[in-house]
Amino acid sequence: MRPKHLFSVRDISKEDMEGIFHLALSIENNPKDFAKICEGKILATLFFEPSTRTKLSFESAMLRLGGQILGFSSAKVSSAAKDESIADTIRMINSYAHIAVIRHFIEGIGEIAQKFATIPILSGGTGTQEHPTQALLDMYTIQKEFKKIENLNIGVMGDLLYGRTIPSLLYSLTKYDNVNVHLISPPALRIRKNVELRLQDAGFNYQMTENLKDVIDELDVLYVTRIQKERFPDPTDYERLKGAYHIKPEDMHNAKDNLIILHPLPRVGEIDYKIDEHKSSRYFQQAQNGVWVRMALILKFLDLG
Repeated sequence: MRPKHLFSVRDISKEDMEGIFHLALSIENNPKDFAKICEGKILATLFFEPSTRTKLSFESAMLRLGGQILGFSSAKVSSAAKDESIADTIRMINSYAHIAVIRHFIEGIGEIAQKFATIPILSGGTGTQEHPTQALLDMYTIQKEFKKIENLNIGVMGDLLYGRTIPSLLYSLTKYDNVNVHLISPPALRIRKNVELRLQDAGFNYQMTENLKDVIDELDVLYVTRIQKERFPDPTDYERLKGAYHIKPEDMHNAKDNLIILHPLPRVGEIDYKIDEHKSSRYFQQAQNGVWVRMALILKFLDLG
Protein backbone atom coordinates (compact mmCIF):
# COMPACT_ATOMS: atom_id res chain seq x y z
CA MET A 1 0.00 0.00 0.00
CA ARG A 2 1.19 3.49 -0.83
CA PRO A 3 -0.13 5.31 2.29
CA LYS A 4 1.11 4.39 5.75
CA HIS A 5 -2.30 5.04 7.33
CA LEU A 6 -5.90 4.89 6.10
CA PHE A 7 -8.27 7.70 7.04
CA SER A 8 -9.78 8.47 3.64
CA VAL A 9 -10.43 6.43 0.52
CA ARG A 10 -9.20 9.50 -1.36
CA ASP A 11 -5.70 8.57 -0.19
CA ILE A 12 -5.69 5.26 -2.06
CA SER A 13 -5.87 4.57 -5.78
CA LYS A 14 -8.23 2.41 -7.76
CA GLU A 15 -5.32 -0.02 -8.16
CA ASP A 16 -4.90 -0.13 -4.37
CA MET A 17 -8.59 -0.90 -3.99
CA GLU A 18 -8.53 -3.63 -6.60
CA GLY A 19 -5.52 -5.16 -4.86
CA ILE A 20 -7.43 -5.22 -1.58
CA PHE A 21 -10.44 -6.84 -3.28
CA HIS A 22 -8.24 -9.47 -4.96
CA LEU A 23 -6.57 -10.37 -1.67
CA ALA A 24 -9.90 -10.38 0.20
CA LEU A 25 -11.33 -12.84 -2.33
CA SER A 26 -8.27 -15.07 -1.98
CA ILE A 27 -8.71 -15.06 1.79
CA GLU A 28 -12.43 -15.77 1.52
CA ASN A 29 -11.84 -18.71 -0.81
CA ASN A 30 -8.86 -20.17 1.09
CA PRO A 31 -8.92 -18.90 4.71
CA LYS A 32 -6.66 -21.70 6.00
CA ASP A 33 -3.83 -20.43 3.80
CA PHE A 34 -3.78 -17.20 5.82
CA ALA A 35 -4.35 -18.60 9.31
CA LYS A 36 -0.82 -18.01 10.66
CA ILE A 37 0.48 -15.02 8.71
CA CYS A 38 0.12 -12.61 11.64
CA GLU A 39 1.54 -14.81 14.39
CA GLY A 40 3.43 -12.54 16.77
CA LYS A 41 1.55 -9.44 15.59
CA ILE A 42 -0.84 -7.37 17.73
CA LEU A 43 -3.80 -5.26 16.61
CA ALA A 44 -4.93 -2.45 18.95
CA THR A 45 -8.59 -1.42 18.79
CA LEU A 46 -9.05 2.13 20.07
CA PHE A 47 -12.78 2.76 20.04
CA PHE A 48 -13.84 6.06 21.58
CA GLU A 49 -17.37 5.57 20.18
CA PRO A 50 -19.69 2.54 20.22
CA SER A 51 -19.21 -0.13 17.59
CA THR A 52 -20.40 -3.65 16.90
CA ARG A 53 -19.50 -4.70 13.35
CA THR A 54 -16.37 -2.61 12.83
CA LYS A 55 -14.73 -3.54 16.12
CA LEU A 56 -15.70 -7.21 16.11
CA SER A 57 -14.87 -7.74 12.45
CA PHE A 58 -11.40 -6.21 12.91
CA GLU A 59 -10.85 -8.42 15.94
CA SER A 60 -12.13 -11.47 14.08
CA ALA A 61 -9.89 -10.57 11.14
CA MET A 62 -6.74 -10.42 13.27
CA LEU A 63 -7.57 -13.61 15.17
CA ARG A 64 -8.22 -15.45 11.90
CA LEU A 65 -4.79 -14.32 10.72
CA GLY A 66 -3.17 -15.80 13.81
CA GLY A 67 -2.50 -12.48 15.54
CA GLN A 68 -3.58 -11.05 18.86
CA ILE A 69 -5.72 -8.11 19.90
CA LEU A 70 -5.87 -5.55 22.69
CA GLY A 71 -7.78 -2.36 23.18
CA PHE A 72 -10.89 -0.72 24.59
CA SER A 73 -14.46 -0.17 23.46
CA SER A 74 -15.32 3.11 25.16
CA ALA A 75 -13.59 6.37 26.02
CA LYS A 76 -14.95 5.88 29.55
CA VAL A 77 -12.66 2.88 30.13
CA SER A 78 -9.57 4.55 28.68
CA SER A 79 -7.40 7.37 30.00
CA ALA A 80 -9.42 9.73 27.82
CA ALA A 81 -11.72 9.79 30.86
CA LYS A 82 -8.76 11.37 32.69
CA ASP A 83 -8.32 13.92 29.89
CA GLU A 84 -5.40 12.18 28.19
CA SER A 85 -4.84 13.69 24.75
CA ILE A 86 -5.30 11.68 21.57
CA ALA A 87 -1.69 12.42 20.68
CA ASP A 88 -0.49 10.77 23.89
CA THR A 89 -2.78 7.78 23.40
CA ILE A 90 -1.30 7.25 19.94
CA ARG A 91 2.25 7.69 21.23
CA MET A 92 1.52 5.04 23.84
CA ILE A 93 -0.02 2.54 21.45
CA ASN A 94 3.06 2.74 19.21
CA SER A 95 4.85 0.69 21.88
CA TYR A 96 2.09 -1.86 22.45
CA ALA A 97 0.93 -2.96 18.99
CA HIS A 98 2.02 -3.40 15.39
CA ILE A 99 -1.13 -1.89 13.85
CA ALA A 100 -4.19 -0.10 15.23
CA VAL A 101 -7.74 0.82 14.27
CA ILE A 102 -9.29 3.91 15.81
CA ARG A 103 -12.86 5.21 15.95
CA HIS A 104 -13.35 8.73 17.24
CA PHE A 105 -15.90 11.53 17.26
CA ILE A 106 -13.24 14.19 16.57
CA GLU A 107 -13.01 15.48 13.01
CA GLY A 108 -9.42 15.50 11.80
CA ILE A 109 -8.21 12.61 13.95
CA GLY A 110 -6.31 11.38 10.89
CA GLU A 111 -4.01 14.39 10.94
CA ILE A 112 -3.15 13.72 14.58
CA ALA A 113 -2.49 10.05 13.85
CA GLN A 114 -0.20 10.80 10.93
CA LYS A 115 1.82 13.18 13.07
CA PHE A 116 2.35 10.90 16.06
CA ALA A 117 1.90 7.29 14.91
CA THR A 118 4.88 5.11 14.04
CA ILE A 119 2.65 2.09 13.37
CA PRO A 120 -0.10 1.92 10.71
CA ILE A 121 -3.39 3.40 11.90
CA LEU A 122 -6.66 2.54 10.16
CA SER A 123 -9.83 4.55 10.64
CA GLY A 124 -12.84 2.77 12.07
CA GLY A 125 -14.91 5.91 11.47
CA THR A 126 -14.13 9.53 12.32
CA GLY A 127 -16.92 11.94 13.24
CA THR A 128 -19.09 12.60 10.21
CA GLN A 129 -16.10 12.67 7.87
CA GLU A 130 -15.41 9.17 6.56
CA HIS A 131 -15.48 5.44 7.24
CA PRO A 132 -13.04 4.12 4.62
CA THR A 133 -12.91 0.46 5.60
CA GLN A 134 -16.70 0.33 5.46
CA ALA A 135 -16.62 1.74 1.94
CA LEU A 136 -14.08 -0.88 0.89
CA LEU A 137 -16.24 -3.74 2.10
CA ASP A 138 -19.27 -2.10 0.45
CA MET A 139 -17.41 -1.92 -2.85
CA TYR A 140 -16.18 -5.48 -2.46
CA THR A 141 -19.76 -6.63 -1.96
CA ILE A 142 -20.91 -4.82 -5.10
CA GLN A 143 -18.03 -6.18 -7.16
CA LYS A 144 -18.66 -9.75 -5.97
CA GLU A 145 -22.31 -9.46 -6.91
CA PHE A 146 -21.97 -7.86 -10.35
CA LYS A 147 -18.36 -8.79 -11.26
CA LYS A 148 -17.87 -5.09 -11.95
CA ILE A 149 -18.53 -1.63 -10.56
CA GLU A 150 -18.52 0.31 -13.82
CA ASN A 151 -21.81 1.05 -15.56
CA LEU A 152 -23.99 0.53 -12.49
CA ASN A 153 -26.91 2.64 -11.24
CA ILE A 154 -26.70 3.08 -7.48
CA GLY A 155 -29.17 4.64 -5.09
CA VAL A 156 -27.85 6.02 -1.80
CA MET A 157 -30.70 6.70 0.60
CA GLY A 158 -31.14 8.09 4.10
CA ASP A 159 -29.03 10.42 6.21
CA LEU A 160 -26.52 11.70 3.65
CA LEU A 161 -25.55 14.67 5.82
CA TYR A 162 -24.31 13.00 8.99
CA GLY A 163 -23.65 9.42 7.84
CA ARG A 164 -19.88 8.99 7.61
CA THR A 165 -20.14 5.93 5.39
CA ILE A 166 -21.65 8.10 2.65
CA PRO A 167 -18.64 10.30 1.70
CA SER A 168 -16.34 7.27 1.71
CA LEU A 169 -18.67 5.28 -0.56
CA LEU A 170 -19.14 8.19 -2.97
CA TYR A 171 -15.41 8.96 -3.13
CA SER A 172 -14.77 5.27 -3.86
CA LEU A 173 -17.31 5.25 -6.68
CA THR A 174 -15.66 8.27 -8.34
CA LYS A 175 -12.69 6.03 -9.18
CA TYR A 176 -14.85 3.97 -11.58
CA ASP A 177 -16.25 4.83 -15.01
CA ASN A 178 -19.90 5.37 -15.94
CA VAL A 179 -21.34 5.02 -12.44
CA ASN A 180 -24.61 6.87 -11.97
CA VAL A 181 -25.80 7.67 -8.44
CA HIS A 182 -29.18 8.81 -7.17
CA LEU A 183 -28.87 10.59 -3.81
CA ILE A 184 -32.18 9.97 -2.04
CA SER A 185 -32.83 12.01 1.10
CA PRO A 186 -34.99 14.71 2.66
CA PRO A 187 -33.68 18.18 1.73
CA ALA A 188 -32.45 18.66 5.31
CA LEU A 189 -30.22 15.56 5.06
CA ARG A 190 -28.55 16.07 1.69
CA ILE A 191 -24.80 15.53 1.35
CA ARG A 192 -22.53 18.21 2.77
CA LYS A 193 -21.39 20.92 0.38
CA ASN A 194 -17.72 19.97 0.62
CA VAL A 195 -18.58 16.41 -0.40
CA GLU A 196 -20.69 17.65 -3.31
CA LEU A 197 -17.88 19.91 -4.50
CA ARG A 198 -15.46 16.98 -4.54
CA LEU A 199 -17.93 14.93 -6.57
CA GLN A 200 -18.28 17.78 -9.03
CA ASP A 201 -14.51 18.18 -9.29
CA ALA A 202 -14.29 14.48 -10.15
CA GLY A 203 -16.93 14.86 -12.86
CA PHE A 204 -19.14 12.39 -11.03
CA ASN A 205 -22.63 11.70 -12.34
CA TYR A 206 -25.28 12.10 -9.61
CA GLN A 207 -28.83 13.35 -9.14
CA MET A 208 -30.76 14.29 -6.00
CA THR A 209 -34.29 13.18 -5.22
CA GLU A 210 -36.55 12.69 -2.19
CA ASN A 211 -38.53 9.68 -3.37
CA LEU A 212 -37.27 6.13 -3.84
CA LYS A 213 -40.27 5.27 -6.01
CA ASP A 214 -39.09 7.74 -8.65
CA VAL A 215 -35.87 5.81 -9.30
CA ILE A 216 -36.33 2.27 -7.95
CA ASP A 217 -36.80 0.80 -11.43
CA GLU A 218 -33.38 2.11 -12.53
CA LEU A 219 -31.27 0.82 -9.66
CA ASP A 220 -28.81 -2.05 -9.54
CA VAL A 221 -27.83 -1.25 -5.94
CA LEU A 222 -29.81 0.45 -3.17
CA TYR A 223 -27.56 1.54 -0.30
CA VAL A 224 -29.60 2.51 2.77
CA THR A 225 -28.42 4.29 5.90
CA ARG A 226 -30.09 5.10 9.20
CA ILE A 227 -30.87 8.60 10.43
CA GLN A 228 -27.89 9.40 12.70
CA LYS A 229 -29.65 10.32 15.96
CA GLU A 230 -26.44 10.86 17.91
CA ARG A 231 -25.17 13.55 15.50
CA PHE A 232 -28.15 15.88 15.40
CA PRO A 233 -27.44 19.20 17.16
CA ASP A 234 -31.18 19.62 17.78
CA PRO A 235 -33.09 16.50 18.96
CA THR A 236 -36.34 17.91 17.59
CA ASP A 237 -34.89 17.74 14.07
CA TYR A 238 -34.20 14.05 14.57
CA GLU A 239 -37.73 13.42 15.79
CA ARG A 240 -39.06 15.17 12.69
CA LEU A 241 -36.92 13.20 10.25
CA LYS A 242 -36.42 9.78 11.87
CA GLY A 243 -39.24 8.09 9.99
CA ALA A 244 -38.43 9.56 6.59
CA TYR A 245 -37.97 6.15 4.98
CA HIS A 246 -39.21 2.63 5.66
CA ILE A 247 -38.63 0.11 2.88
CA LYS A 248 -41.21 -2.65 2.65
CA PRO A 249 -41.48 -5.64 0.26
CA GLU A 250 -44.18 -3.90 -1.76
CA ASP A 251 -41.70 -1.10 -2.51
CA MET A 252 -39.71 -3.64 -4.53
CA HIS A 253 -42.47 -4.38 -7.07
CA ASN A 254 -40.89 -2.19 -9.78
CA ALA A 255 -37.29 -3.07 -8.93
CA LYS A 256 -34.92 -4.89 -11.26
CA ASP A 257 -34.65 -8.64 -10.70
CA ASN A 258 -30.95 -8.29 -9.84
CA LEU A 259 -31.28 -5.32 -7.46
CA ILE A 260 -29.33 -5.71 -4.22
CA ILE A 261 -29.99 -3.80 -0.99
CA LEU A 262 -27.03 -2.86 1.19
CA HIS A 263 -26.90 -1.23 4.62
CA PRO A 264 -23.84 -0.58 6.83
CA LEU A 265 -25.99 -1.38 9.88
CA PRO A 266 -27.33 -0.95 12.48
CA ARG A 267 -30.76 -0.34 11.03
CA VAL A 268 -33.34 1.62 12.99
CA GLY A 269 -36.64 1.21 11.18
CA GLU A 270 -35.56 2.15 7.66
CA ILE A 271 -35.67 -1.46 6.37
CA ASP A 272 -38.62 -3.66 7.27
CA TYR A 273 -37.62 -7.03 8.75
CA LYS A 274 -39.62 -8.72 5.99
CA ILE A 275 -37.02 -7.45 3.51
CA ASP A 276 -34.52 -9.82 5.17
CA GLU A 277 -36.18 -12.67 3.29
CA HIS A 278 -36.37 -10.76 0.01
CA LYS A 279 -34.08 -11.89 -2.79
CA SER A 280 -32.51 -8.43 -2.91
CA SER A 281 -31.21 -8.27 0.68
CA ARG A 282 -27.42 -8.47 1.00
CA TYR A 283 -26.67 -6.51 4.18
CA PHE A 284 -25.77 -9.51 6.34
CA GLN A 285 -23.51 -10.90 3.61
CA GLN A 286 -22.09 -7.38 3.41
CA ALA A 287 -21.22 -7.54 7.13
CA GLN A 288 -19.52 -10.91 6.63
CA ASN A 289 -17.49 -9.45 3.77
CA GLY A 290 -16.11 -6.96 6.28
CA VAL A 291 -14.04 -9.74 7.83
CA TRP A 292 -12.35 -10.66 4.53
CA VAL A 293 -11.71 -7.06 3.56
CA ARG A 294 -10.30 -6.14 6.96
CA MET A 295 -8.08 -9.22 6.92
CA ALA A 296 -6.76 -7.99 3.58
CA LEU A 297 -6.23 -4.47 4.95
CA ILE A 298 -4.29 -5.74 7.95
CA LEU A 299 -2.00 -7.73 5.67
CA LYS A 300 -1.55 -4.87 3.22
CA PHE A 301 -0.68 -2.30 5.86
CA LEU A 302 1.70 -4.70 7.62
CA ASP A 303 3.35 -5.42 4.24
CA LEU A 304 2.40 -9.09 4.58
CA GLY A 305 0.05 -9.37 1.62
